Amino acid sequence: MDIIEKVIQRLRSPGKKGIAGIWLDEHKLVHAAREARKSGLTKFEAISPFPLHDIDAAMGIPMSFIPWVTFIMGLTGFGFGTWFTWWASSQDWALIIGGKPMWSLPAFVPVMFECTILFAALSSVGALIWLCGLPKIDPPVIDPDLTSHKFALFVPEDDTGFNAANIEKMFKDMGAVEVKRTEF
Repeated sequence: MDIIEKVIQRLRSPGKKGIAGIWLDEHKLVHAAREARKSGLTKFEAISPFPLHDIDAAMGIPMSFIPWVTFIMGLTGFGFGTWFTWWASSQDWALIIGGKPMWSLPAFVPVMFECTILFAALSSVGALIWLCGLPKIDPPVIDPDLTSHKFALFVPEDDTGFNAANIEKMFKDMGAVEVKRTEF
C-alpha cells in the first residue's frame, strides 16, 4: 500500500449502519427530530440542504464552543499585535524620528486590530474543521436528493433505545416519504 492510499484510508470516514427517514418538508423533519429525542434517541443526525432554525433545539444539541475559541484567540491576537508593535518599534529597531515616542499607541491600532481578526478567524475555521472531522473522502450517500430538496434523519444502530421496527413505524407515522436501512 503506497503513501497516497494510506492517507486516503485515514481520511475515509467510517460509515455506521442504521435507519434513515426521508421527508420533503423541513417542518416535518424538525417535528420528527423533536419526537425522536422524546422517544429516547440521542445519537441521530439531521441532514438538510440548508440550515434549519429549530433543528438544534429539537435534537438537543448544546451551544458550540467555537465562539469561545474565537474570543480567546481574538484576545491572543490582540495581545500579540500589541506586544509585537511595542517590541519592533522600541526594542528591536528603535529609531527616534521627528521627536516622536518610541512606541505610540494610535499608530499601531490597525496592526492590533488586524492581528485580532486574523487569529480569531483562522482559529474559528480550524476549530470548525476539527469539530466536523473534515476532510472526509467518499462519505456514504443516503440519497442524492438530500443536497437539493429532501431532508433526512439518520439513527445509527448503536443509539440508545434503538429498535428498528419502532423507528421505522415512528418515521412513517410522522410523514416520512421513505424509510430505509442504510449506512452514513
